[in-house]
Amino acid sequence: MTPLHLFRRVAVAEAITWALLLFGMTLKYSGVTEIGVRVFGMVHGVVFISYCLVTVLVGVDQRWSRGRVLLGLACAVPPFMTVWFDRFAEKRGALGDTWRLVASEPASTLDRPVAWLLRNPARGAVAGLVAVAALTGVALLVGPPA
Repeated sequence: MTPLHLFRRVAVAEAITWALLLFGMTLKYSGVTEIGVRVFGMVHGVVFISYCLVTVLVGVDQRWSRGRVLLGLACAVPPFMTVWFDRFAEKRGALGDTWRLVASEPASTLDRPVAWLLRNPARGAVAGLVAVAALTGVALLVGPPA
């Protein structure tokens, strides 16, 4: 999977889960049921964390500036902005068709772990799942936003 395809899939998934969460909130605040917020809130939280991790992964591999990475991360907060950022980044050539760190040697400290993740896709996927699970656990311990 290319950086463009991975980023696009996660960005769209994040927007879809935002829509589901908003639907759940509509049900909750109209007095129908709270189950939508519980279920869709958890799904959205997991996908939100995944989007943030993929943004950093792609940003390091594609040599995004800190500002572009921060903009990509900030776009996860307002509903549906991840889709806008995906289009924004693609129009500016920031989402390539190949992974830079699969073929070239890591040059910086951040490049090394990203290169390992990309060169070992099965282990990288497991590491990604563990990271999402761990960060979701931390978010559950901290509690919902006030």
